[in-house]
Amino acid sequence: MGMRTRMREWCGAAMLCLLVCAPAAMAAESGTMLKADELKAEPFRDAKTVKTLAKGDKVDILGKQGGWFKVKAGKVGGWVRMLSVRKGATAKAGSGASGLLGMASGRAGTGKVVATTGIRGLNEEELRAAQFNEREVALAESYAVNKADAQKFAAQGKLVARPFDYLPAPAPK
Repeated sequence: MGMRTRMREWCGAAMLCLLVCAPAAMAAESGTMLKADELKAEPFRDAKTVKTLAKGDKVDILGKQGGWFKVKAGKVGGWVRMLSVRKGATAKAGSGASGLLGMASGRAGTGKVVATTGIRGLNEEELRAAQFNEREVALAESYAVNKADAQKFAAQGKLVARPFDYLPAPAPK
């Protein structure tokens, strides 16, 4: 076997190694816990809890499934809710909404409303700072219509009423 043949085989083996190993090495992305949450064995709410992560804990993001990130926290791996993690090395104070928007869209967000993984809401700071706004309540109530107008609208759209059973009232604690 000539020198050139051995060199080609070695280069081929090196390229194969790079193709197999590089994606796994490059796939991990750093993250920071936005709030305390449970690290689960599987990406399900009722899965076994492996560990509890604290706000500010650093994690390596290894993958994503639905609304869950597969992460490694220290030597322990598992699944954590996407909304509990901010991608990137550090979390800045008050940047929860923009961090989540950036996570969802792949770019930095400028709005204050979070919209990701089918969930739309406000972050914890915005909920605490919320104040009653009588004008907005009046505006929302102005959209109400009477039963006759609603039935007329439904008939125009060829909508049909379908009866359904209401859920039972929650049991008192």
